[in-house]
Amino acid sequence: MLKQMVQTKLSPYSDLYDLLIPADHILRRFNELVDFSFVYEELENKYCLNDGRNAYDPIKLFKYLMLKAMFPASDVDLVARSKTDMAYKYFLGLAPEDEVIDPSLLTKFRRQRLNDSNLLDLLLNKTVQLAIEKEIIKSKGIIVDATHTASRFNKKSAIELLRSYSKKVRKAIYTVKPEAKQIMPEKNQKNEYQAEKDYVKTLLKAIEEHPEWSVIPAVAESVNQLKETVEDCQEYEVYSHDTSAKVGHKTVETEFFGYKTHLAITEERIIAAASVTGGDVGDGPYLKELVEKSRANGIDVKEVIGDTAYSGKANLLFTAEEKIKLYSKLHPVISNGTRDPEQEWEYNKDAGMYVCPNGQLAFRKAVQGKKNQGENQRLTFYFDVKKCQACPLNEDCYKEGAKSKTYSVTIQSQAHSDQQTFQETEAFQKRYRMRYMIEGKNSEIKNRHGYNVSWSKDIEGMMLQGASTLFVTNLKRIVKLIDEKAEEK
Repeated sequence: MLKQMVQTKLSPYSDLYDLLIPADHILRRFNELVDFSFVYEELENKYCLNDGRNAYDPIKLFKYLMLKAMFPASDVDLVARSKTDMAYKYFLGLAPEDEVIDPSLLTKFRRQRLNDSNLLDLLLNKTVQLAIEKEIIKSKGIIVDATHTASRFNKKSAIELLRSYSKKVRKAIYTVKPEAKQIMPEKNQKNEYQAEKDYVKTLLKAIEEHPEWSVIPAVAESVNQLKETVEDCQEYEVYSHDTSAKVGHKTVETEFFGYKTHLAITEERIIAAASVTGGDVGDGPYLKELVEKSRANGIDVKEVIGDTAYSGKANLLFTAEEKIKLYSKLHPVISNGTRDPEQEWEYNKDAGMYVCPNGQLAFRKAVQGKKNQGENQRLTFYFDVKKCQACPLNEDCYKEGAKSKTYSVTIQSQAHSDQQTFQETEAFQKRYRMRYMIEGKNSEIKNRHGYNVSWSKDIEGMMLQGASTLFVTNLKRIVKLIDEKAEEK
């Protein structure tokens, strides 16, 4: 049963918070800035309102997830720290002497209460509205990009995953206790999931028999990660890996297995909108969605800055229709074509035809494709195949037995032509340089908040991680901007 009116417990030790938690502590600032009652409204339909025992306060559980995003750790380590960290207890709304939750409750809350909630859009809306109320956001545009997050399972089977984490445990122990090698259980050599699971149980039991090992922080952390992985594998052993994660490519040679988060930020570096997808999805198609979400959150979008992925024809037409300036360079294939300079044939402007390297002039031309479609039309030039068959240079451009010889070029659409002219202006170059801001934001959420690897095994878990991480990131930025604004006064 969910009770919305949670009474604050009076404690004789509450004054400790005034002594230990300074006024400018980030967690104290979060409590002062945000009214977390919206969590009740969002999760009300997940609880029985008038039957059963009282549920643990969902606001406190949500704040645990915020702490997990701010200070990446396993559920067990997070709860363990909240026992002794007064800043954590203050933020959670606990009295200094209060007991903390069992880690399994946080795991259940994350997987069952939030698995289909639209928290990502909700939390970003809350922070953007807060920034607008504080008169922080002045800009009239967004900077867009996508960042990748590797799947926690990383294309590994359950066996491989258990082995990798058990290896970390052994390494942590052997680093400080080399003699432990003599008493460790023998590693599983079979390529069977059940055998590996049995070995992990034996390993954990051996560690429990030596409590002096578990007091070592590195050992305790790796053991908790292994236990959490065992729980995941038990729950999802019907399949071997994350089925929501997809293979994406960072470069032609470099691929990753996981998810993409499509981001839009303002020039104040506030995240205005986000969408989470599989790693195989392109960046460009999400420009329209990011613009619409940003507007719904209160951003007046007059311009969009993005890399070449966002200069597709559909985006050029959309931004033109919406009267948005798009600062995105055309892909070189559109600007310069796909051929190397030495492969290009000469164009005879008087005849209006291309001439082959041997001097043969095309005898006719035709337009391929339809206007106003997703792809540009192509202009195809036809050459006399009989002359090609007798040409001394035919090894380079004529395929033996071919009944025709053509040379095609892409016709630039008016949208592409206008964008190419625009991207050569000084104003475009100046605004385009602002892209560095979103690169820094991507680095921040990955390196400081653990967004480089997913928490869970599916896209719902990834969306929850995104919601928590981006919410925390925005709040931190808002606090900093409020302080800067106060200093200016």
